[in-house]
Amino acid sequence: MALSLLVQIPLGIILAVLGSILWKLRPFIVGQFMSPLLNLKGPRSSSWFYGNLNDKHNSEDTMVYDQWIEQYGPVLSYRGFFNMPRMMTTDTRAINHVLTHSAVYQKPEQAQRTLSRLLGNGVLIAEGKRDQHRQQRRVMNPAFGPSQIRELTEIFVEKSIELRDVWAAELEEKGEPTRINVVRGLSKMTLDVIGLAGFNYEFNALNPVGKPNELAKAFEEIFTFPDKIPILLILQNFFPVFNIIKDTRARRIARARAAMARIGSELIAQKKAEILRESSEKNGSVGRQSLQGRDLLTLLIKANMATDIPDSQRLSDEDVLARAFLVAGHETTSTATTWCLYALTQSPDVQRKLREELLTVDTDTPTMDELNALPYLDMVIRESLRLYAPVPDSVRVPIKDDAIPLDKPFTDRRGQVHDHIKVAKDDPIVIPIKSMNRLKSIWGEDSYEFRPERWESPPEPTSSIPGVWAHLLTFLGGPRACIGYRFSIVEMKALIFTLVRAFEFELAVPRAQIKKKDGIVQRPTCRDDPTGSPQMPLLVRRYNPNRA
Repeated sequence: MALSLLVQIPLGIILAVLGSILWKLRPFIVGQFMSPLLNLKGPRSSSWFYGNLNDKHNSEDTMVYDQWIEQYGPVLSYRGFFNMPRMMTTDTRAINHVLTHSAVYQKPEQAQRTLSRLLGNGVLIAEGKRDQHRQQRRVMNPAFGPSQIRELTEIFVEKSIELRDVWAAELEEKGEPTRINVVRGLSKMTLDVIGLAGFNYEFNALNPVGKPNELAKAFEEIFTFPDKIPILLILQNFFPVFNIIKDTRARRIARARAAMARIGSELIAQKKAEILRESSEKNGSVGRQSLQGRDLLTLLIKANMATDIPDSQRLSDEDVLARAFLVAGHETTSTATTWCLYALTQSPDVQRKLREELLTVDTDTPTMDELNALPYLDMVIRESLRLYAPVPDSVRVPIKDDAIPLDKPFTDRRGQVHDHIKVAKDDPIVIPIKSMNRLKSIWGEDSYEFRPERWESPPEPTSSIPGVWAHLLTFLGGPRACIGYRFSIVEMKALIFTLVRAFEFELAVPRAQIKKKDGIVQRPTCRDDPTGSPQMPLLVRRYNPNRA
């Protein structure tokens, strides 16, 4: 009897695991035979497990997307993991529908699980709750508005000058020009900015003092993604039961999360005490209108503690910390600035023209308003973020069947014409950010060229792109567009302002050596580097106005 019971227990566990896996596989099995996306034109699958994802991964600068759009039209489908069909479209009305109906079109569960694995479950609470998300966004908005970014600009400029001085010291030591991998310095600078602007915390990444900073190490561990997604991570995202397997990276992330949670809790407790002490010295209450202090964490906590908001709108301490970590994402800004410097090396006339404008400013420490008053700097940043968007695409999944309206009809595999796209619950929908930013039908025949002057009079069709900034999809659009886009833009302007005034940049290797490495963020690397580590080797020399 006892032996029979011992046999039944493991068998029950095995059956439960198999049942869970089969239930999770249901959308993929159904999608193989019943998804309306099967009627769309598109490429043939090249792998039963990866579908066409390896085609994308191996494609230079996601150019395979552009090729598919050229071949199959503005509405198409290709295969993702487990051969599940994915819809992709460049129809602006369709994209607008998906981005503005965020209660229906949400981040895939797999992406949500990745975030929860890195930052905890708090960041996911409001994903499917439209009213709660809108209310919580209202709590967070003051921390990311123009007036607060204006306060943070001083930090952006201070750290830009610190990076300038680090490179100047390297030139002094090694002579000019010196080959510098600018990725490394920019990544350290943006990490330092997150420390000060995010938490009023010194990472000292640019100028390390003593032993390595524990929070800086944890932050780097959490937000350093593998270049190629491990199969185990894919399985864990689709089938959470596999989380019982702890590989080396999972153990490192767990240690990093513990350090972030411990230090973050200390920071939150300290800032809450300061806020309460400040409020007791005034009228004894915390109001949303009394926001003061530069760092985002203090602003979020103060907004969250305000006595004039209902409890239903408040964020947990875990969520406040996670959002402060997420919003200023240093890898996206450092990568965007890296590509901007690269673009300037490929267009020396643009670099010279930009430097001439920057040198008309009679201070090394401009305000946000002074940075925004430089028209050519603004055009260079816009053009760089158009052509070199750090994140190449985004995916949304409908929580119910829907019909997506179109600006123009399309023809399916059977030759039938449709003025809308039918999608079923759980059908992945890909928004091709980079392809939209360089679509010839919108941007013109020179859409692949870096030409800031196009922003003097942007093509009329660009007005239909539903982006939150500059009619670009770089920061997406709709209710869940990147809330930190102003932060990133002004930080990038401060960097380019400071560095281009001080230095001249040339590419240190043949242009063909630079490769855009596909990943969550498209980083540059050198083709002849077997490690595949992020690289942008530039020849840097001090700017000399007397040099011809």
